[in-house]
Amino acid sequence: MVRTKIIGLGHAVPDRIVTNADLENLMDTSDEWIIERSGIKERRHVDQGQAASDLAIDATKMACKNSGVKPNEIELIIFCSISSDHFFPGGAVQIQEKLGMKNIGAFDLKAACSGFIYGLSVADQFIRNRSHNTILLIGAEVQSVALVYDNDHRDMAVLFGDGAGAAILQSCEDGSGVLSTHLHSDGKHVKDLWLPAPGSKFKPFMSKELIDKGLHTPSMNGREVFKNAIIRFPEVINEALNYNNLNIEDIALVIPHQANLRISQTVAKRLGISMEKVYSNIEKYGNTTAASIPIAMSEAFNENKFGNGDNIILAAFGAGFTWASAAIRW
Repeated sequence: MVRTKIIGLGHAVPDRIVTNADLENLMDTSDEWIIERSGIKERRHVDQGQAASDLAIDATKMACKNSGVKPNEIELIIFCSISSDHFFPGGAVQIQEKLGMKNIGAFDLKAACSGFIYGLSVADQFIRNRSHNTILLIGAEVQSVALVYDNDHRDMAVLFGDGAGAAILQSCEDGSGVLSTHLHSDGKHVKDLWLPAPGSKFKPFMSKELIDKGLHTPSMNGREVFKNAIIRFPEVINEALNYNNLNIEDIALVIPHQANLRISQTVAKRLGISMEKVYSNIEKYGNTTAASIPIAMSEAFNENKFGNGDNIILAAFGAGFTWASAAIRW
């Protein structure tokens, strides 16, 4: 059976570290308050002129080096992001050009925090139907430029960081690879976590009036997000386990979207596992949206948290609401 195997991982984050103490100077918050609510101690923010595609290219170069695949051997690019460099065209074509790749297919996928798993599911279909053999899958975000650092927006401003993660995918028939992916959504929660403008809902799609109303910056119903996340995370993880006739004891590591440490801790408790089996790096990077899972997977692999023959689970929950999981045999 043809499956999709991750043969190389890479990640990149900006050099600039923004600590909780730095944010204390911008708004009424504290290190203790941020850590208690989110587990975040610091995050990375880009410098002026540094965009999502720049981070994506750095992550891709690492993934190519680790896999032994050259950029011109890649047959398709899937770029998962809600913060592309420009409104259009998408970031995937910029990456294709900057890395000197062939005129291959390249497209963006926008599913917020669930984006990387959604992208993995799409890539998996291309490989399983044998239309493509080598695919570049990227999750990259620059959220810091959309945030407002004042007391009215502090709940969002403290959470998000910038970064990118990349994976080189190839077909395999040795029993390893992606076992299954599981995708879900519930659009009645659109306004519980969103960025309204710019958009075709408005004419013009961006104006001073929209900015004055604060519609150009993301907003979140934190209670609704938390309430749904702690239900959907274990639900979709168990879906992946049941589909593959696995028990949680068969899993070497769960790699969740790095949304909030309290969410991860609650999910671990509901799954009946210790936090040692749930990877977390949110204290260093904050919530990097579609980039969080590939960054975490890259770091976890480098730290020998999993290896050949191990089963791992990826899981995500985010805006939409969307949620997803993937079962992988390494």
